[in-house]
Amino acid sequence: MNARDTDRIEEKIHLRVPRARVWRALTDAEEFGTWFGVKLAGRFTPGASMKGTITEKGHEGMRFELVVDRIEPQRLFSWRWHPYAIDPAVDYSAETPTLVVCVLEEDADGTVLTLVESGFDKIPAARRAEAYRMHEEGWAMQMESIERYLAKAA
Repeated sequence: MNARDTDRIEEKIHLRVPRARVWRALTDAEEFGTWFGVKLAGRFTPGASMKGTITEKGHEGMRFELVVDRIEPQRLFSWRWHPYAIDPAVDYSAETPTLVVCVLEEDADGTVLTLVESGFDKIPAARRAEAYRMHEEGWAMQMESIERYLAKAA
């Protein structure tokens, strides 16, 4: 990571399914939870606080929370959260959350999903580098995860 990109992570993936299908995988809380590795209750609506637990092996039962920011059907889905907020003894609520933006663009044989998480420079210095590193690795894995999920569901 060089100095100019410590604030944001960007991932892009081409998914060989229609945009409507990718949209549903992103914005249906149950489908999102399946590929993302969380159990959520409720519906994604702007302003909604979605709380649940992580289901991924090795992290089972850890708390998970995001607040839905924007929904522009079939095009943009964004949320705010506290990155790498894994210590149950720490109250992260005083920290400025990062913003995750997912943008969908249709192309000739599928959909391009671009994900950007920004705001890491506002994370407290003591945990900023680790949060960035873990999310950089995590988003690469999540792009593979949604690709596998959509390939199975097709």
